[in-house]
Amino acid sequence: MNKEELKVSAIQNGTVIDHIPSSKLLAVVALLHLENIKTPVTVGYNLKSKKMGKKSLIKIADRYFTDEEINQLSVVSPNVTLCIIKDYDVVEKKQVQMPDSLHGIVQCPNPKCITNNEPMKTIFHVINKEKGVLKCHYCEKEEKLEKARLVSPSNV
Repeated sequence: MNKEELKVSAIQNGTVIDHIPSSKLLAVVALLHLENIKTPVTVGYNLKSKKMGKKSLIKIADRYFTDEEINQLSVVSPNVTLCIIKDYDVVEKKQVQMPDSLHGIVQCPNPKCITNNEPMKTIFHVINKEKGVLKCHYCEKEEKLEKARLVSPSNV
């Protein structure tokens, strides 16, 4: 074994979120409420990566994520890799990509928008995935992804 390599124990069942930009790691932890999970969670921060230089990863035992959670993840950290583990084997591996529309995930920055004044879910259309430009379905206000604020759970 190479003494310079970092060993992280395998999980029998669960999810590995890989290729997280290190600057986004804490946002991903908060978004997925990993502080409340009762099963083992392994977090790797600033790990060497041939593809990214440095990356972070999270291993969550006995936990799989819903499509809605994955869509939220795509807003905070697009292009991460999600690996589904069953009996120590990767049974599914997918690149998390932003969907064409986001429902109840991003808060509209326009204080006059109906979604900020009525109890209803926000809807944003992703009008440019490469540049990260979103447009509110109701008021048509555009928002850059890096400035977007997630809807707080009480607003959903």
